[in-house]
Amino acid sequence: MERTHSLTSLSDDELLRRLSDLLRQSRRCEADLVAHIGEVDSRRLYAREASPSMFAYCTGVLHLSEAEAYLRIAAARASREHPILLEMLGDGRLHLTGVAKLAPRLTLENREALLKRATHKSKRQIEELIAELEPRPDVPALMRRLPARRQVDAPASGLCPVRGAVADRDVEADLPPHGDGVASVAAARPELRPDAVRVPPASGNFRPAAVEPLAPARYKVQFTASAALHDKLERLRALMRSSVPDGDLAAIIDEAVTEKLERLEAQRFARTRAPRKAHSESDTCPRTRQIPAAVRRAVYERDGGRCRYVDEQGRQCTAREGLEFHHRHPFGCGGDHSVENVSLTCRAHNGYLAEVDYGRTAMAVHRRSRKGVVERPSSPAP
Repeated sequence: MERTHSLTSLSDDELLRRLSDLLRQSRRCEADLVAHIGEVDSRRLYAREASPSMFAYCTGVLHLSEAEAYLRIAAARASREHPILLEMLGDGRLHLTGVAKLAPRLTLENREALLKRATHKSKRQIEELIAELEPRPDVPALMRRLPARRQVDAPASGLCPVRGAVADRDVEADLPPHGDGVASVAAARPELRPDAVRVPPASGNFRPAAVEPLAPARYKVQFTASAALHDKLERLRALMRSSVPDGDLAAIIDEAVTEKLERLEAQRFARTRAPRKAHSESDTCPRTRQIPAAVRRAVYERDGGRCRYVDEQGRQCTAREGLEFHHRHPFGCGGDHSVENVSLTCRAHNGYLAEVDYGRTAMAVHRRSRKGVVERPSSPAP
């Protein structure tokens, strides 16, 4: 409680500064932790602690989660051959997941160039980098019926060993072989390992869609569709035989998504192939809150369909979702609807800039008043 109170008393600048300092300390500690795991693994000291493997020691003695253990063991083993990985972990240039993804591809020859390109990249960006280095062929377009779900009786512990082995296959595949010849955590028969991962069966009906880069500008997209969606796709395929004779599912979905996207962007940002007037011909006086369509269209094109907020370090927000039109000179203070005065921002930055313009207290009161408004049902017609 005292710690919470001490944090609430900090100014915004001090809170951000302390958070950055704590993150730097955390990264240095993480690099030290990985180095220690690597040394314990190298000396096989896990055996002295009644553990059959380093993975079992990390999960059973250190009480790391399965994913935490996998990533740190992968980083520790890779850092033996490439010590620079610990340095990059310590200063934040590379994260644990990135190390696990890159480790099997690192060599003494490509290390410098590859790690330079991976610096400060997200997991998705590193996967795209790997796809560029090791391009894979396109996957065939297909739709098939999945087998009916079977209920598997769980053991007394309530755990399912088979699903666990499958669920962690991607993480296990990133682990390099053990340097001293001992099999890595990714064994050929994971269900027989003493340190096999066992997780409860999935409770959801569908798994989330998987998007995986295969090669530059090529992606594998996989999802589970309902019977209704499958029927719609088949009907659409039949109707589009003239434009897509081979019935290629990717081409059909591309056309359908493009058409839907054009409709939504026309509604939200007034994008159209044949505009009726230019923004210079529009009335931008602040008589109403309605921003002219030509202005919305010009602002969207100028800002590239992304949030235009830039912080003091020159970093621009990356958001492309939940975009709103923001008046640099507030509309409530007489700001007009000119292209120069309007910009795209995400919802978070639109709210933040409103607090800068009107004050945090005033915006808090405004938000509470909006939440408190209850729409009354209209009176019945006489």
